[in-house]
Amino acid sequence: MQAYEHDGEIPLVNPRTGKNVKMVRARELLTLIADSAWFSGEPGVLFIDTINRANPTPHVGEIEATNPCGEQPLLPYESCCLGSINLSRLVKDGAIDWSRLRELVHLGVRFLDDVVDMSRYPLPEIEAITRANRKIGLGVMGFAHMLIQLNVEYDSDEAERIGGQVMSFIQKESKIASGRLSEERGTFPNYKGSVWERQGLSQRNATTTTVAPTGTLSIIANTSSGIEPIYQTEYTRVLLGGVQVEIIDPLYEEFRARSDRDRVKGLFKGAFEIPPFRHLRMQQVFQNHVDNGVSKTINLPQTETPDTVLRIYLEAYRLGLKGTTVFRDQSRQGQVLSCSGQRC
Repeated sequence: MQAYEHDGEIPLVNPRTGKNVKMVRARELLTLIADSAWFSGEPGVLFIDTINRANPTPHVGEIEATNPCGEQPLLPYESCCLGSINLSRLVKDGAIDWSRLRELVHLGVRFLDDVVDMSRYPLPEIEAITRANRKIGLGVMGFAHMLIQLNVEYDSDEAERIGGQVMSFIQKESKIASGRLSEERGTFPNYKGSVWERQGLSQRNATTTTVAPTGTLSIIANTSSGIEPIYQTEYTRVLLGGVQVEIIDPLYEEFRARSDRDRVKGLFKGAFEIPPFRHLRMQQVFQNHVDNGVSKTINLPQTETPDTVLRIYLEAYRLGLKGTTVFRDQSRQGQVLSCSGQRC
């Protein structure tokens, strides 16, 4: 990205051999990547330098990749151990129930730490590094539904303020919970030499927070996914085998019956109605308080241009994000979610 800014060249590396094949202009390469993402939604982009600056165990190794959805940067052979709190269940009398959220964070950290011990691993290498770092990733789902219940529009400064407040609270409490577990069970084996040792913060887990997409989990919980806005009030989801299911947002009928029409329209803006750089800012708000990564899709209407994708990549890097994914509606056949009408 620095070479892009200065119109410089970078080496094109063969991933199989690790050897430089040739030099290419950074601007040409990033433009090709943006064009491809505009055309098909692929590839996603990771900023591996930003990721490694946040590596809690640099003495163990350098992070080279993430899990498929991009929210969990991993050392070789590391595995995911993730959980999500349903924020939509934490609105009480028009306000966030902070006491209950604290309870759930502490319970979630203990539960996920137990999962590390109780899991069966397919390879000894996976078991060794997973138990040595004990990374867990407690995150959220139902954020959009929480905002709706708080009468706050997703693409607003207030929504970003609430997002930052919620995630910073979860981050702080997760560190307290992991610290207490370290007193009870010991620090993670690779603690010596970690960033936590340097900071003098005793931790049971090398990381404690992650924001996953929760695309399937949120359906089971009957809430919105991850930190995403609602996809649309009514949409089609394609399941395995090509089965199509029509889905109506569970809060939509309730609010439509008792709220002003214009207010409902503002609260239930779909993913394509949120300006792309508002999507990015919401991702940044959460990333500021997350150890690992944040899975977030920047949904674009079909009419958007490749130049917008390029500008999204540049802004994502400037904001300090660890990666970003764009998806232009109808850019590939058989997309999982789809809708019709003026709001898509």
